[in-house]
Amino acid sequence: MSAGTVAVAVVDDSDMHLWDVYELAIACAVFGKPQPELADPWYDLRLCAPRGRAAPGLPGFSLSTPYGLEDLVTADTVIVPSVPDAVVEDGAPVDPELVEALRAAARAGARMVSLCTGAFALAEAGILDGRRATAHWKHTGDLARRYPGVEVDDSVLYVDDGDVLTSAGMTAGLDLCLHLVRRDLGAHVANRLARLMVVPAHRAGGQSQFIDLSVPIRDDDSLSPVLEWALENLDRPLTVEGLARRAGMSERTFFRQVQAVTGTTPHKWLLNQRLARAQSLLEETTLSIDQVSERSGLGTAANLRRHFALHVGVTPTEYRRTYMRAA
Repeated sequence: MSAGTVAVAVVDDSDMHLWDVYELAIACAVFGKPQPELADPWYDLRLCAPRGRAAPGLPGFSLSTPYGLEDLVTADTVIVPSVPDAVVEDGAPVDPELVEALRAAARAGARMVSLCTGAFALAEAGILDGRRATAHWKHTGDLARRYPGVEVDDSVLYVDDGDVLTSAGMTAGLDLCLHLVRRDLGAHVANRLARLMVVPAHRAGGQSQFIDLSVPIRDDDSLSPVLEWALENLDRPLTVEGLARRAGMSERTFFRQVQAVTGTTPHKWLLNQRLARAQSLLEETTLSIDQVSERSGLGTAANLRRHFALHVGVTPTEYRRTYMRAA
């Protein structure tokens, strides 16, 4: 048994860059190492390469795997970390073997995921037609021109379109992989995994995605104390005016500083933290919905339900039923 089979398509690329290896390593780091202290069972990771092998183009690396691209069809989740540079920069065709394997996996009901330029492979397979998707901002223009049927958004870290998910480049792939863990195993597991990896559980992007769990940047001495204090007092009636006064700043300066540090406004940051607190309370306690709303600072149960519907997509009760940890 496992939390699901994750198959990663390793492309045959004689000119692979180290940053392509980085995105491949992200998927391996998140899904490949058993984490029994977080969730048991963990994922079953399979690296799938053309003809069961990786090309010698991996700089300084070699890979031998018993899984070929035809094995993508048996996976619960399929991840394409990248495609060769020639596909993106020169308009070369995506490997037909990979395209057909992706189509077969999608037909079989797999959750389809791309990191960075892997979106070109999903688009070539027709999996992104009529869907919102993203890739590294350097390549979103080419993606949109080459595949006009795809609604390309270059302003977000990742896009969750249900059974198809795409991310921007580099570390945005980690954001998306942690989001997948959050979807599968709950916010508590994803947050603990993020702490083990010494990364934020969720970074703020250009648009709201699932639920932003922005955290203060530790090297900002002017804001960290007040934001940490706010996190410890979310059940209080906090205001931007009061937080700015505690930080010794004008409201306008405080607004700009918070936006620079967290990527979002003070009001949005507070809401995100309160929703995150509510998630944790729903997962880890048997408090009533009224108590959860009070302790997270969201006030009434009706307010909690409204924000969960808008930002999480389910009711608090449904969320608890899905993710509540066993005592």
